[in-house]
Amino acid sequence: MKNRLAEEKSPYLIQHADNPVDWFPWCEGAFEKAKKEDKPIFLSIGYSTCHWCHVMAHESFEDEEVARLMNETFVSIKVDREERPDIDQIYMKAAHMMTGSGGWPLNVILTPDKKPFYAATYIPKEKRFGRPGMLELIPKIKHLWKDRREKLLSSAEDVTHALSSRAVESSDLDISILHSAFKTLDHSFDSENGGFGGAPKFPSSHTFLFLLRYWDRTGDDIALEMVKKTMMSMRSGGIFDHIGLGFHRYSTDTGWLLPHFEKMLYDQAMISLACLEIYQATKEPFYAGVAEEIFSYVTRDMQSSEGGFYSAEDADSEGEEGKYYLWTKGEIKSILNKKEFELFTEAYNIKKEGNYRDESTGRFTGKNVLHQNLSIDELSLRSNITKENLERLLAQAREKLFYERNKRVKPDKDDKILADWNGLMIASLARGSQVLDEIGLLEKAERGMEFVLSNMKDDEGRLLHRYRDGTAGIMGNLDDHAFIIWALLELYEASFKTDHLKMALELNKDVLERFMDNENSGFYFTPDDGEDLIVRNKEIYDGAMPSGNSVTIFNLLKLSRITGDMEFDKIARKALGS
Repeated sequence: MKNRLAEEKSPYLIQHADNPVDWFPWCEGAFEKAKKEDKPIFLSIGYSTCHWCHVMAHESFEDEEVARLMNETFVSIKVDREERPDIDQIYMKAAHMMTGSGGWPLNVILTPDKKPFYAATYIPKEKRFGRPGMLELIPKIKHLWKDRREKLLSSAEDVTHALSSRAVESSDLDISILHSAFKTLDHSFDSENGGFGGAPKFPSSHTFLFLLRYWDRTGDDIALEMVKKTMMSMRSGGIFDHIGLGFHRYSTDTGWLLPHFEKMLYDQAMISLACLEIYQATKEPFYAGVAEEIFSYVTRDMQSSEGGFYSAEDADSEGEEGKYYLWTKGEIKSILNKKEFELFTEAYNIKKEGNYRDESTGRFTGKNVLHQNLSIDELSLRSNITKENLERLLAQAREKLFYERNKRVKPDKDDKILADWNGLMIASLARGSQVLDEIGLLEKAERGMEFVLSNMKDDEGRLLHRYRDGTAGIMGNLDDHAFIIWALLELYEASFKTDHLKMALELNKDVLERFMDNENSGFYFTPDDGEDLIVRNKEIYDGAMPSGNSVTIFNLLKLSRITGDMEFDKIARKALGS
């Protein structure tokens, strides 16, 4: 029998519709049931292309014994973090407060009035590596809820109070903050591999945008070199799909070799935008080429026939992470001719024993993830073949492998269309049409925007967050408005069609009326008539994407210059100060 999630639109929730766990979607009915039956809430947040979400689902949520314990002890709620980022932000902050770390799947145990008192990410079925499993954790929580509830309630109140408190200190900004930010990045820069900090390594595209502006403003070439080095290393590494194009989510090692294989739309948008700006700064065709590769992948595999852009592609296929993307040396040999095989195996570091290690055991699997240690010029010299012939032969080889790979079972696609992520992708395509002088990119960007504005508004004309299966829903958040306004401004600059500017101003009016904190400045993530959660969050941190506050301030400054309305400038500067 299917549970309640079978009726949902989210691909992630639908993945759990066959679980024996008695899942609820996030709804008042779940909290009413918890109050009536005097049970805590087990809130599990993830997303459809998350590898460790799949692992926990197979180990625990599909297991009859675990499900029985969950159903006896909790009212269980599943949330798609991409569909409800407002919920995810609040409980991720709570997890960081309680544990010092976060990630997905995010599992939080709440009181029936939504206040958190326990948090963890991946939880195995049974105790492992010193961390409790579901079979040990659930009876313990049941005991505490029955016999030591006051302690749990006190903890929940403390966490909720901490989430609610806001230290607001407004100050004037000066150039010293730019120098401070640059020094921090310079200190954490990995000069050998590119990127910042150690493993795991994430594309940090808005960091590139800052460094490019810092270089332009100060003339400090180190800032530019950090960006160039990182982008070259990413494009050469296993985090890039050398056969089908596009970037995987992140690298589990310091050298960009071993990725987590999911592909997210927002990464494609932000990395391509960064590449366009590196090209503008350097005029080096390599970076324009990387942007064009990303656009080729996105418009081929991630744009719907109606024009909107899908959210993501899974890391797993046939129950195994990366299976679609990995190759044995024998497989490659059987597909390519002798000359192609010799060049390809050297160009992409193909080993008989494999170069891909199992993440849990560290052992080589016999499979290879394609990556490049040598430039085309270096390989041309070593192989005694002209650069033109080498590039032609490698392109032929990649095309053959692409054709064969398409016969494999493909990773699932998360085909929901999100307004905020579409805004980022449309903005990058529109910028690409300007920088690369490609009218086709502008046409694809305009089709994407036409889809959003035609299909993702309610009867009152307000922006909605998610579209899937012919239906739009969920009230638009700050990111939805900010990123779509950004895209509209890029479209206006690319085409000079005033309808784009008019719509940007219309949506900006909604932002100022429904999201602005009139007391302390800045912008809330949810509108003033949004769902009443335990706190009304104000997200200022730039994570995998720039925050809605960052982009809204950027939009306001830009609108003030385009329209001459300096009230926008005043609001932006006040928000910056806070």
